[in-house]
Amino acid sequence: MWQTDAQKVLYAQLCNAFYQREVQRLVAEPNSERLRRQLKSLPYYIERAATRVANATSPFVLDPQNGGWLEKQKPTPPEVDFSANELFYQAHAKVGLIIPVLLQNHGQIRIRIDSIDQVTKTQLHCNELGWFNFLGQGLELQSALLLKPNKATLAAACCGHQWQFSKRSSPRVLSLREMLLAAHINWRNVKRPLA
Repeated sequence: MWQTDAQKVLYAQLCNAFYQREVQRLVAEPNSERLRRQLKSLPYYIERAATRVANATSPFVLDPQNGGWLEKQKPTPPEVDFSANELFYQAHAKVGLIIPVLLQNHGQIRIRIDSIDQVTKTQLHCNELGWFNFLGQGLELQSALLLKPNKATLAAACCGHQWQFSKRSSPRVLSLREMLLAAHINWRNVKRPLA
């Protein structure tokens, strides 16, 4: 009732885009029991993602038909600065902080978004991509490197930027989980989780 017509249209467009994206992903699920569980929870997560994205304060342009954010892509991928990583993660690694992770695979580089769910004195654990030391090196996934969160690295993660052999390639579509995380970034202070 409190929403404007524009907000209702935006919400509907996002729901449609997310359903289309998730149905295409679920078609490839080989485990029928897992498929049933995912289908059962799908409406909840799509509604939650559409609501969060529609109400998010993001510095990027939202493309509601495709359910993603748009930002000009840098010509080359961001560089990993291990000393800057170490200083940042020693001081700011906290449970709930949303961070960018660089993934390298056969000449392809892409930036994913993940969140910290455990922190020790010298390591942190990302919810999906596993353990990293404070330098940013993946301890479980050797092809993963943490990046220091800033507007440029988070933009690349939130907008699906990727590079093939160090040249720009078409942005990828973020997963529903990544869209939920991206809508929950504290853009006023990326060093702190959103309250």
